Amino acid sequence: MAEIDDLSNPGLALDNLCVSYDTREGDVPAVIDVSLSLQQGECVGLVGESGCGKTTVALAIMRYLGANGRIAGGRILFKGRDLLQLHPKMLRQVRGAEIAMVYQEPTTALNPSLTIGTQLREVLRYHRRVKKSQATERISQILADVRLADADRVMAAYPHQLSGGQQQRVVIAMALLAQPSLLLLDEPTTALDVTIAAGIVELIKAVRHKFGTSMLYISHDLGRVMEVCDRVYVMYAGQVIESGPTAQVFSAPRHPYTRGLLRAIPLPGVQKQTRPLQAMRGQPPEPSQRPVGCAFGPRCDAFQPGLCNAEQLPLSGVSDTPARHHVRCVRWQDIDTLDTLSATSAPASIMPGMEILRVAALRKYYPLPTRGRKERYARANESITFAARQGEIVALVGESGSGKSTVAKVVVGLEIATDGEVLWQGADIARQPVTKRTLAQRRALQMVFQHPHETLNPSQTIGAQIARVFKKNDLARNSRALQNLVLDVLDRVQLPRTLANRRPHQLSGGQKQRVAIARAFAGQPALVVADEPVTALDVSVQAAVIELLLEMQRTHGTTLLLISHDLGVVRYLADQVVVMYLGQVMERGTVDEVFAPPYHPYTEALLSAMPGMASQRLRAPSVLEGPMPSVIDPPRGCPFVTRCPRQLGALCEEVPPPLQHVTANHVMACHIPIESGHQGGAMHAKET
Repeated sequence: MAEIDDLSNPGLALDNLCVSYDTREGDVPAVIDVSLSLQQGECVGLVGESGCGKTTVALAIMRYLGANGRIAGGRILFKGRDLLQLHPKMLRQVRGAEIAMVYQEPTTALNPSLTIGTQLREVLRYHRRVKKSQATERISQILADVRLADADRVMAAYPHQLSGGQQQRVVIAMALLAQPSLLLLDEPTTALDVTIAAGIVELIKAVRHKFGTSMLYISHDLGRVMEVCDRVYVMYAGQVIESGPTAQVFSAPRHPYTRGLLRAIPLPGVQKQTRPLQAMRGQPPEPSQRPVGCAFGPRCDAFQPGLCNAEQLPLSGVSDTPARHHVRCVRWQDIDTLDTLSATSAPASIMPGMEILRVAALRKYYPLPTRGRKERYARANESITFAARQGEIVALVGESGSGKSTVAKVVVGLEIATDGEVLWQGADIARQPVTKRTLAQRRALQMVFQHPHETLNPSQTIGAQIARVFKKNDLARNSRALQNLVLDVLDRVQLPRTLANRRPHQLSGGQKQRVAIARAFAGQPALVVADEPVTALDVSVQAAVIELLLEMQRTHGTTLLLISHDLGVVRYLADQVVVMYLGQVMERGTVDEVFAPPYHPYTEALLSAMPGMASQRLRAPSVLEGPMPSVIDPPRGCPFVTRCPRQLGALCEEVPPPLQHVTANHVMACHIPIESGHQGGAMHAKET
């Protein structure tokens, strides 16, 4: 029997939990001998790549494994009772009332045909037998606890009428209504804007403090785990391979896999010139093909035949730490020596060349149905101005709805501008759709979309879809040359040549993104627009995709227009940064200028919401209150006035902000004088 952490009276304890699924290949083990525990009021993290078994552990606790899933061994002890021995009727009473789960996608947890109020009342009616007259008061209070203002409006709304962050807060409120003692959170901030994610994290902290709720926090976002969790369990291939206090595990990891995860994330203050990301080679094994001994062995540089593959390895205590730190590795004492040998040096940076793109006073309005005689528009972009030079990486950042993707679509010709200019090598292409552009212009401007599975044709092979690019750009004279070009581009994006004959559904998410990058760079474009290219990818896959983008960009001298709400990625990759809000530019400058004081109040909020590791955390999150205003009826003055913590009253409400120059290249749109020192507030300490 594996050792359960020696904690007094744990609220939850998993003892040698094993979960298997019945498949065509037979009985496949998904979770193997997992033991963990939570005390009352404690938050424990469960981290690792997709497919390592994190969500399966949570579903096993809830007994939601599906028809082909079964618990093959072990115990799940909750308040001293083994959940595996409970009668189905008793189990239904425990679910929701004592143990609740917040799922990764709130849209799948909310019924689209029922109002929010109806769904929340259902929880109280089923689990707490609360009368309808009392339910509204309880619901209003819990909505206030999760920081959702105007409870009456929220309860009357349907799920599609709420933003992603609001939906996630509703799901958390629904889980908390019955006042459970244990909350399972499955990727609660994945793919959310950085400001919304920061708000959810602060909410989780407040819930713990107010209700004393125990939490199992499942995520591949290591920065958020560091902020929230007291202890952490690192999972790989269905096993716990390292566990201990969060600060201890992340500051001095003893397993090569944990170190690999940490090397794959861009740390605060780190850029591509100072510390290149190191992606782990290979990928986790299929559940039915786990190697003997250490499951991480095939990907580990420290693997030693005869030692690491001798037998199933136990979790062993790390003897040189005072805290309860465990690792499943026979060579953990050699890890520091082995790690220094694998360090890589940063490649030489490229010097930007001449200006090849200038966006000047770009405006994009979408007409809406008229009301009476009044014309109505959705103002996606309002006077956007920036420039990009050859070989430069320019990042457009901001929350969802700020107009970043609309700018990108106008640049590549998927939309046409309402007003303003997009000067490409001197020619204005702002009102030229892609079908009206020359072959040279179409070849020069390419795009990597956010969701590659939506842009790849499911009925065609990968090779055929890459070959189409070469045909359209008239780059191949015969089928033999075409085949060589396809295989060459697969080599460049580090994909096996055998994938040329496969279809998109046979590829992983990371492989699909590599294909999208291969297709964009196949015609050797001068500028590539990358729209959220690493959103929701595992950190190891994210690092590989980021380094691939950099390698392709350096090799071809390509200009990259990067769209992202992940400021860690932007800090690492970008040369220039354009901060957008509600279709307008709030701040613009080099990455060093934008990420150092003075800050625009909106930039400050974005930066303060960045997740950071403990010793590198520079500030507490400045959570923005309220939603972004409507693009149909934006504020008359500063677009940020409704959420700005330092707005100046009538001046900000009525007068559009002037563009102030901090330096020749660094500008911000704000009424607060730069010399007054208001920008940056308590954030004057520079990043280190």
